[in-house]
Amino acid sequence: MAKDTIGIDVSKDRLDAFWHSHDVALSLPNTAEGFAQLCAWLGENDGVLFVFEATGAYHRGLERYLSLAGHPFIKVNPKQARRFAQAIGRLAKTDSVDAKMLARMGIVLDLTPQGIEGEDVHDLRELLTARRALVKDQITAKTRLATVTNPLVKDQLCRRINDIDTDIKALDEVVAQIAKQRGTLDERIRRLMTIPGVGRLTATILVIDMPELGHLDSKKIAALAGLAPMTQQSGKWQGKERIIGGRASLRRAIYMPALVAIRFNHDLRDKYQQLVNAGKAKKVAITAVMRRIIVLANTLLREGRDWQPKRP
Repeated sequence: MAKDTIGIDVSKDRLDAFWHSHDVALSLPNTAEGFAQLCAWLGENDGVLFVFEATGAYHRGLERYLSLAGHPFIKVNPKQARRFAQAIGRLAKTDSVDAKMLARMGIVLDLTPQGIEGEDVHDLRELLTARRALVKDQITAKTRLATVTNPLVKDQLCRRINDIDTDIKALDEVVAQIAKQRGTLDERIRRLMTIPGVGRLTATILVIDMPELGHLDSKKIAALAGLAPMTQQSGKWQGKERIIGGRASLRRAIYMPALVAIRFNHDLRDKYQQLVNAGKAKKVAITAVMRRIIVLANTLLREGRDWQPKRP
């Protein structure tokens, strides 16, 4: 089991921390100064695991600081944390209670710290987040453009769409430059691009959003991506298997490559057709192809080889 933990409840302006072995709490600002105070509070105690929930934009500064400082931490799914709280009978929900619960969760579940990432990986993740926001804005603008009739509004929307397109291209160029500066990262991206249907953007998203690629077995990788079918059974009742949880950004990233692979990758096309012919819904068959792609990506990186078509 983990020797010691510090649970942190992260909000927009504040960090509420609880040190498990010391049974003491501390409240700090969610700023660079607060992060420094947190590490100073830790002192010379090595090996203490920081446990906090993924909270969108609010946890990123803390995650970056701990990673660059070399402190072990684990970012847990809020649903998992809430279920743990319910399992131990902690129904109340306050910042201090959540921090104490997270510290205990790290001990009881013997959570394993995430791998320490370099500053360039954090920069790439921030750039990809900005890119997703721009794409969302562009889709919204295009949807409005299809229905407006006023010439002025049309002109503004057209300019907005073009500006967003320019901004997206600028982000893509910077992402490519950062990846090339770190040779091993660019090599991982290049290797994934050998898979039919996987372009540079998709490969970059896979490498950045799933650093575990190449380090875990196929079942765990599929589960992390939320592409592993989960059995629904209770007594004599048998429900349909379905995918649950996982990283939605990864599934969005490989959806279109899966459609391309169904057309141009002989092996995946056969798998898709086999499932459809067996009576499976097309959506289920596409999900199976997506799972094959993520497992294939994991295998290529683990074995250090490029994709090669199977010989007839």
